[in-house]
Amino acid sequence: MRRPLVAALTTLLLTGATAAAGTATATADTESKARARAVDYAGTVALSNCSGSLVRTANSGDDDPGLVMTNGHCLESGMPDPGTVITDQPSSRTFTLLNSGAQSAGRLTATKVAYATMTDTDVTLYELNETYAQIKQRTGISALTLSAEHPVAGSAIKVVSGYWKKIYSCNVDGFVHELHEANWVWKDSLRYTRSCNTIGGTSGSPVIDDSSGKVVAINNTGNENGEQCTMNNPCEVDENGKITVRQGINYAEETYGIPACIGTGNKIDLGQPGCTLPKPAGEGEGDNSRR
Repeated sequence: MRRPLVAALTTLLLTGATAAAGTATATADTESKARARAVDYAGTVALSNCSGSLVRTANSGDDDPGLVMTNGHCLESGMPDPGTVITDQPSSRTFTLLNSGAQSAGRLTATKVAYATMTDTDVTLYELNETYAQIKQRTGISALTLSAEHPVAGSAIKVVSGYWKKIYSCNVDGFVHELHEANWVWKDSLRYTRSCNTIGGTSGSPVIDDSSGKVVAINNTGNENGEQCTMNNPCEVDENGKITVRQGINYAEETYGIPACIGTGNKIDLGQPGCTLPKPAGEGEGDNSRR
């Protein structure tokens, strides 16, 4: 997992990485589809230990409570075990909302963890104490829009880190049947081409499609040392069980399935038709534990 620990800071110093002016982020107006534009940092957030973004769906209303998206492994209570799904957990976590120039536009405050898991995907969704309209009026910032379409191989993308204030540019290299890291398994993960050499602290960064300006995935991990299926060294497992290790390659988890699980009032509704996000144990069909 891409966490901003001492190793990440050391990497940053050694590589001379600096805050970049970046060329691509996406924002979405409240009623219409997101319009592609030069990507900047507007709508991204910095957490205490990760990156994230203020997000909405095409059906979210201006008066709905806002949602902040980051990784499941960025959850303040610790990384959820395989098979664990968290919903409606009280939270007062705060986030720094960024403007286009990577400066603070204000603080956002959560009321609860609406949804979090590291099973099949790696995502946390926080519900905020303000609506999108209130946030826009106070900060001038609109939310990024989650795409409901599966990303396309070869597409140009940007990974926008609010923590490091850095934008990575690359393409979708392909998709992974299963990505295994330690005891966690993620399905249909997105693999970057090599130029998206993300580091610790970029966890939770929105992955934005250049052509649509929408969020298509959430940055979460990469193979650092060439090890096989260990912490910080995920491995790819295909449909036949063949394992492939790609040292130095980084990955994201697709987000196109999330909009189908967000219902009226921007509330997480795992029972909606078409919602395939893992459910808490005892809900829905089967269990969500790691296979």
